[in-house]
Amino acid sequence: MSAIVPAARKATAAVIFLHGLGDTGHGWAEALAAIRAPHVKYICPHAPVQPVSLNMNMAMPSWFDIISLHPDAEEDESGIKRAAESIKQLIDGEVKNGIPSHRIVLGGFSQGGALSLYSALTARQKLAGVVALSCWLPLRNSLSQSGVSNRQMSVLQCHGDADPLVPPLFGRLAVEKLKTILDPANISFRTYPGLPHSACPEEMMDIKQFIEKQLPPINQ
Repeated sequence: MSAIVPAARKATAAVIFLHGLGDTGHGWAEALAAIRAPHVKYICPHAPVQPVSLNMNMAMPSWFDIISLHPDAEEDESGIKRAAESIKQLIDGEVKNGIPSHRIVLGGFSQGGALSLYSALTARQKLAGVVALSCWLPLRNSLSQSGVSNRQMSVLQCHGDADPLVPPLFGRLAVEKLKTILDPANISFRTYPGLPHSACPEEMMDIKQFIEKQLPPINQ
């Protein structure tokens, strides 16, 4: 299931945006509706409910298991790959609906941002770009140029410099790795002074501009 913000006119592009741990797609659907472009459809899927090791195995909406928030922590490799496949199926669904994959931006916040990066880097479909907020790059040591079909993809990575949950270091490490896989000229890393593990109006404006640049209107 997803929270969907339909295009104001015929949809010629789409944004698929993944929420963070313990959340749903509804809040981000509202936030994206406030910066929407009329020709873009916004899809905010809900993660399945499952136990999360980091939170004493409590069941909550989660894209995959998180064992620890440490740069070198053990990762749920099978869960991450399974979740990425479900996102790629969502992309395929939009392609079947008539929106070509190169007119789709993938994005997400925190755990959702991590999954959006991994999904885009391992997707066969050519994508317009990725918006990765307050997140990290999963399974980064196993990713290389040779396995990536989206080499020219644009990435906007954003992080609050006062984030106590996912430290800005995680974002910097992700960008360093991305620059070895993708064209460094297409990667932007923005930090926001005093911002904790959340979004802010300045960041939402940066996201709006990125989406409008990657998904311009098509003259019909």
